[in-house]
Amino acid sequence: MIGLVAATENGRRRARRLSRLWPGARLYEGGPREAVRRAWGECEGLVLFMASGAAVRLVAPLLGDKRRDPGVVCVDDAGRYAVSLCGGHGGGANALARRVAGALGAEPVITTASDALGLPALDSFGEHLGFRVEEGSDLAAVGAALVGGRTVRLVSDVRWPLGPLPENVVCSEEMEPPLIFISDRLSEVPRPAAVYRPPSLVAGVGCSRGAGAGEILELLRAALRDGGLSEASLCSMASVEAKRGEEGLLGAAEELGVPVRFFPAGELVRQPAPNPSRAVERAVGTPSVAEAAVLACGAALLVEKRRSKNATVAVGRLPVRGRLYIVGLGPGEEALVPPLAREALSRAGLVVGLKSYVERIRHLLRPGTRILTPPLGEEAERARIALEEARAGGSAALVSGGDAGIYGMASPALELAGEEVEVEVVPGITAAQAAAALLGAPLGHDHCAISLSDLLTPWEVIERRLRAAAEGDFVVSLYNPRSRGRTWQLEKARRILLERRSPGTPVGVVRNAFRPGQEVVLTDLGSLRPEEADMNTILIVGSSRTRLQAGRMVTPRGYAG
Repeated sequence: MIGLVAATENGRRRARRLSRLWPGARLYEGGPREAVRRAWGECEGLVLFMASGAAVRLVAPLLGDKRRDPGVVCVDDAGRYAVSLCGGHGGGANALARRVAGALGAEPVITTASDALGLPALDSFGEHLGFRVEEGSDLAAVGAALVGGRTVRLVSDVRWPLGPLPENVVCSEEMEPPLIFISDRLSEVPRPAAVYRPPSLVAGVGCSRGAGAGEILELLRAALRDGGLSEASLCSMASVEAKRGEEGLLGAAEELGVPVRFFPAGELVRQPAPNPSRAVERAVGTPSVAEAAVLACGAALLVEKRRSKNATVAVGRLPVRGRLYIVGLGPGEEALVPPLAREALSRAGLVVGLKSYVERIRHLLRPGTRILTPPLGEEAERARIALEEARAGGSAALVSGGDAGIYGMASPALELAGEEVEVEVVPGITAAQAAAALLGAPLGHDHCAISLSDLLTPWEVIERRLRAAAEGDFVVSLYNPRSRGRTWQLEKARRILLERRSPGTPVGVVRNAFRPGQEVVLTDLGSLRPEEADMNTILIVGSSRTRLQAGRMVTPRGYAG
């Protein structure tokens, strides 16, 4: 829960806004001192709407351990800044400051050295991948080396999609401190080292009816210990569907804090388990439960079946799935690059896109981010490069202008991507949306988008779609209207639309929307001059109900009146 405390009426107004926007956020009423004390013991994060000096005096007596204290963010009375006051990483204050700033239109102020320098924060390193920091890790010493520019070695059993790493973090096989160590193996690690346990292990469990949680846990922990594996890397358990109601199995999972996945016996039968049992097959319909459940999760078997009186366990390692972020950057204005896109870019070790798009967001990238810019016309090649990085266990961002799913890179990338890669499509503001905002509200009722480029779509198909849009009386956004090599398509489209629309139909012509050289022209279908359009232009042709009102293009939402 996020606690909100305000000292002024302006602060209370903004706090009430956040309480409406964020489920689980609570505004603490009463005097600020008492409100902060009550919120401190109940919340994982606090947003204090008051001067930073006042906030410091209120929280200072309450500070205990940065690993357990809530993160505190302070917002000034004018709502201009959201300051991460304390608990930046461990308490989540840095992330909370960015969240508050995004909601209130403020600027986040973060002074943590790693964040200020664009370096990974060790206490939250790999958090988005589910990493757990090993108790006793030397975070302060390794962090000081990282910030100080000393060489820090990163040793990992496999490649993880960690995102960009600074130049002084060197991937290595040598366990030489200062060290970042990522592994599910129990190993002697030289100090100073920051040790991370990735969520890479799955335990298959079979049990007799009524088997206790204690027996299952004891057997599983012995199997992990004998296999030289860390319990902190256990991310799930698995069993046969017939055991879904076993209290001992569910209790063991609850104590370990992991979910249980259940498979039908018919699916487990198909797994090539090395130690089948006829007795087990007679009991539950499959010759293997523990080993087969591990294999059914897609894991490689590390520890074969172990038995106790009433239970069996086996342990496997899941493959690493790289990450592909397909990112829409919006029309061009930096303020219109959405927060989700910024977050995805910060997590990508490789950014792939047209040079013009990448240059727009180069300054948003973290140190160590690699960049590749294949030229225009090589969409499949750009998708292939990004996917290769993700398939190798890395993280890549494939960027498009506008929205990546609308005439962008999402389609060619997803055509090539399989289940071995985790894909996140990040939406952006489309060219049609940007142009419509500059024109007024032309997309207020049913509308469609049609590209006039016949490089990938035969003109006959485009022409059929134009006639259908005209027949259906849709507002039409025309993408890719004219280029040096395509000079006649826009005039042909205009004539097709005139078959069903009057010459006075409003048309908005927008070039370089929200970019330098922006031009916005209102005309009509009869007066439209195709030669004035180019590939940086989008046209919005109104429907029979679209009208000009006070110099703005408006399509009414309803048909009444």
